[in-house]
Amino acid sequence: MQGTAAAGTTRQGHPPGLYLLFFTEMWERMSYYGMRGLLVLFLTSTTMGGFGWSRADALGLYGTYTGLVYLTPIVGGFVADRFIGQRKAVVLGGVLMMIGHLVLAVPSVTMFYVGLGFLIVGNGFFKPNISTMVGGLYPQGDGRRDGAFTIFYMGINVGAMLGNFICGTLGEKVGWHWGFGSAGVGMALGLIAFMLLQKKYLGEVGLAPTKPAAQVVAQQEAGPKKGFTRQEIDRIIVIFIIALFVVAFWAGFEQAGGLMNLYTNEKVDRNLLGAEVPTTWFQNFNSLFIVALAPVFAGLWSWLAARGKDPSIPVKMGMGLIFLAVGFVFMLGASDQSATSGKAAAYWVILAYLFHTMGELCLSPVGLSMVTKVAPHRIVSAMMGVWFLANAAANKLSGEIGAYSAKLGEFDIFLYISIGTGISGAILLIVAPLLKKMMHGTDEVRPAAPAGGDTAAGGTAAAA
Repeated sequence: MQGTAAAGTTRQGHPPGLYLLFFTEMWERMSYYGMRGLLVLFLTSTTMGGFGWSRADALGLYGTYTGLVYLTPIVGGFVADRFIGQRKAVVLGGVLMMIGHLVLAVPSVTMFYVGLGFLIVGNGFFKPNISTMVGGLYPQGDGRRDGAFTIFYMGINVGAMLGNFICGTLGEKVGWHWGFGSAGVGMALGLIAFMLLQKKYLGEVGLAPTKPAAQVVAQQEAGPKKGFTRQEIDRIIVIFIIALFVVAFWAGFEQAGGLMNLYTNEKVDRNLLGAEVPTTWFQNFNSLFIVALAPVFAGLWSWLAARGKDPSIPVKMGMGLIFLAVGFVFMLGASDQSATSGKAAAYWVILAYLFHTMGELCLSPVGLSMVTKVAPHRIVSAMMGVWFLANAAANKLSGEIGAYSAKLGEFDIFLYISIGTGISGAILLIVAPLLKKMMHGTDEVRPAAPAGGDTAAGGTAAAA
């Protein structure tokens, strides 16, 4: 994607617009993960106004909601590309999500579903376009872009930690609807900052649609538009192929907010120094590991790249699937212990989150960066939507898989996930050379611009 310089460069070599997008995304993710961490606990709870649903019904709705959250970005990306631009789409999405969280704070079944609807539509406009704007801050081939996605991804996880601490604690200790309402306040903070500072720090990035509406109409009247080149088709095919493997990854990873969340609540010893740790806090281990390990992974990729040994994007993603499979081996240990002793030690779940995080670092930010580099410029936001389509399918599949634990038991579910993701990772490693060839060099980077040097995360790091 061709970037447009945005209002100068910081001492670390990044435009200040990156840190505005970091801050905005941080608060949006605070609202999303804060609400997500409470969702299945609220649905299954019989206290403080919870719905008292069965585990299967709660996980089914969890999968449907999180799946739709990642489905609507296809429409949001298309509308931004063609008609309103990424910046207006982010503002529109943020407003809708803020309303959705605040509506969830109303103790009513009807308002609960209305709030979910606002969140689903709002995320469709927000999610693909803010990610695309990060790539838009940098010209094609700029080695700083991957490091920028590392910084951006750390913002996502700082927001997740805030969400689980603030929304999770309020929801579990004070009242579910207090947790939902606090998520809306977080979204409002990010939205206000974005609206006040966008003109100063983002320059022209995301301001206009990739192809203005008038130009679209003119092309339709003039006849069929120019098609894609053979190389562009190859690049689009690569994104779709890798997206299939991403479905396998997220179907396992998203058990964190569903089955693993319920399992931790019911069958893990959460006592620490005589006090019971809130269930939602356990999901913070993923975010803590991200913040701690992102610079390590980024530095590793940079060190390997300097020696000409940086793994290709498909190889890194294959490694991510393998790490995820290993993480579920620890969940096998947990489920075995809880079956025999009643409660599992907390370290099993913590170790699972550690390896899941290592897998996430190999796959998720690498994928975000890949789409902005490999996708043809005129459809980059739409292709980001396609990328999130894989997340949509995976989240729905995740809920369905988790619901089967009521019939098969946690041990068998964790075993099947471990085997499935391990095999998927091995297959991706085998086909990686072919996929890299089909990218036609768009994944290659040039040395970072000398103004201010690389980031601490490393200029060629694959957005660990």
